[in-house]
Amino acid sequence: MTMIRAWFAALTFIIGAAMPALAQGPPASAVNVDAEGVALHGHDPVAYFTEGKAVPGVARFEHQWNGARWRFANAANRDAFAKAPDKYAPQFGGYCSWAVSRNYTADVDPNAFAVVNGKLYLNYSTDVQTRWRVDRDGNITKAEGNWPGLRARAPK
Repeated sequence: MTMIRAWFAALTFIIGAAMPALAQGPPASAVNVDAEGVALHGHDPVAYFTEGKAVPGVARFEHQWNGARWRFANAANRDAFAKAPDKYAPQFGGYCSWAVSRNYTADVDPNAFAVVNGKLYLNYSTDVQTRWRVDRDGNITKAEGNWPGLRARAPK
């Protein structure tokens, strides 16, 4: 029994030591995009504010900004974004806010979102969002502190 405990303790130590490196992931680019360079999985960032939900955008209402292609449900939303992209773009480049608060990046589910103090935050999933909400303000503060370092490691 002692040998099993020793083996388990060693395994726990190795996995625990490796987890921060595994969680780190690749450096973040300015905006979380898919293989075609589309942000937000093609969802309209303005609609989160005007409709309070994730709304798919369409290719004919597209705008290029910050190295990404942004899609919108209509021309009015595209034009609003073009005039004030920082007002509508998700925080932390559209990466998971929980992950950034833990100093790594992760993709998002466009339906796992929150608008807090006029800013859009996304999460990997609704389960992760539930954890993020437990200390939402603290997690936002941590993510704001981590984001510059994550961005600094991004490929140029």
